[in-house]
Amino acid sequence: MNKYTIAAQLIVALSIAYVWIFRFDNIVKEFQQYGLNDLTRSLVGSTKIALSTLLVAGIWYPDLILIPALLMAFLMVSAQYFHFKTGNPWKKHLPSLLLLILCLFLAAESLKFMG
Repeated sequence: MNKYTIAAQLIVALSIAYVWIFRFDNIVKEFQQYGLNDLTRSLVGSTKIALSTLLVAGIWYPDLILIPALLMAFLMVSAQYFHFKTGNPWKKHLPSLLLLILCLFLAAESLKFMG
């Protein structure tokens, strides 16, 4: 993997950690706004943290990148759906949109590496 792939892996993982650890109060408000319960929030959060961990491990084990990148991309598409559903301004869409793009980049790079 190249330096851009590693940078993307770290950006995704550190962004998820930052939001779900240091901005958790904001996450609670957003999930309430979306009408999602605490169990859903906990499942999404633990899934994102696990996937982030796998993306970081993918620095040393590149075969780990494809599936976590695609699953994280799916979660970011889901975030976009809820931002649209609640009519959030574009400013709120941008973080998950950027992470979606990075995850799709990681998936594409992973496919190149495997092929």
